[in-house]
Amino acid sequence: MKAAEVMRFALHGLSANKLRSALTTLGVLIGVGAVILLVAVGNGTSKQIQANIERLGTNTLTVFSGGFGRFASRASGTQSQSTSLTLQDAEALADKAQAPDVYSVSPETSTSATVTYQGSSASATVTGTYPSYFKASNSPVQYGTYFTATDVNKAHDVAVIGTTLAEDLFTSAGDAVGQSVSINGTPFQVVGVLKSKGSTGPSDVNSVAVAPFTSVQDTLTGYGSVGEILVQAVSPSTTSAADTEITAILDKRLGVSASSASGSSAASRFSSSPFEVLNQTQLLSASTSSSHTFTVLLGAVAAISLLVGGIGVTNIMLVTVTERTREIGIRKAVGAPKGAILGQFLAEAVMLSAFGGVLGIAAGFIGSAFTIDGVKPVIVPSSIFLAVGVSVLIGLFFGSYPANRAASMRPIEALRYE
Repeated sequence: MKAAEVMRFALHGLSANKLRSALTTLGVLIGVGAVILLVAVGNGTSKQIQANIERLGTNTLTVFSGGFGRFASRASGTQSQSTSLTLQDAEALADKAQAPDVYSVSPETSTSATVTYQGSSASATVTGTYPSYFKASNSPVQYGTYFTATDVNKAHDVAVIGTTLAEDLFTSAGDAVGQSVSINGTPFQVVGVLKSKGSTGPSDVNSVAVAPFTSVQDTLTGYGSVGEILVQAVSPSTTSAADTEITAILDKRLGVSASSASGSSAASRFSSSPFEVLNQTQLLSASTSSSHTFTVLLGAVAAISLLVGGIGVTNIMLVTVTERTREIGIRKAVGAPKGAILGQFLAEAVMLSAFGGVLGIAAGFIGSAFTIDGVKPVIVPSSIFLAVGVSVLIGLFFGSYPANRAASMRPIEALRYE
């Protein structure tokens, strides 16, 4: 029997029970659609996390105090003391002779403050730093300009504010430039407004005010320790080298012993070292790895619904074979070969699965057009081919038993079936 004839018989068999065929197809549709959509959600989440990390720059490193360091103080023992990073530590990192792979160093001191303008007020994070901070943190201005090195040297009370803060205090963000705002009672002139950044944490990263390091120390934080130091490497390829140079310089300045510096684990170093270096490249790599695992897990969960759809195909095909037992007996009695019977029922199962797979792709694309819990799904092309391929294989695998059962019937027993 020709393949075209087998397909014609299969289509006729499916059309005889339209509702049953539609419900079976729906099971496969849901399975395929779920696989494509959930993998897209996982991929979208991964892309969002990577974008947030890359927004700071893959060639940046953040140095912050690590807590308590242990330093030898007497011949009889050791003494624990709290250590903090200082402005002199930041200046040492900017020494090209010791750190040739460091491009810029931006010490930071931060505090929370209330910013007011003509009766309007808003809470914001105020950061005192150097002009190099804006490039290192990938923080371009949308309106106005940055403050300068002269502003830092002369402790000018000027500030660059975030879009959320600007919109809270002014009619529009652009109106903020040139105006004077009060930060905890001290007037600061707004010289620029930053471009908006996406915010995924509990705090709004756009509700900030960035001012010269010296002016923030003068008016808000006092001349204490440096909160953290943002370091930009010469290029992404030299980030690891810059990390090594930073660690060597600070180990020497803060008196970290060789045994402590070469601790057996990150946890042991954190407990013993007075500082930590966060490498954005390593963070991005770890995030990518965990996001991939998360995506695979979502796909595996969705695949369960695809398996359930396949079981539904088997169930319906078994019912179909039972209902058409006499038809099978008549066809075999008039000379239909075993291969023709097998091919017809196998074709019916594959057609149900394949049609459900095509509709599942459409459902996946429609679902990915919406934002789900703040995540924009991103379709993974390989998931489409995988889902459709699996749906066809499901038809072959789960349809083979009912088809083989139909093809193996003895004509006489089939004709006697009531």
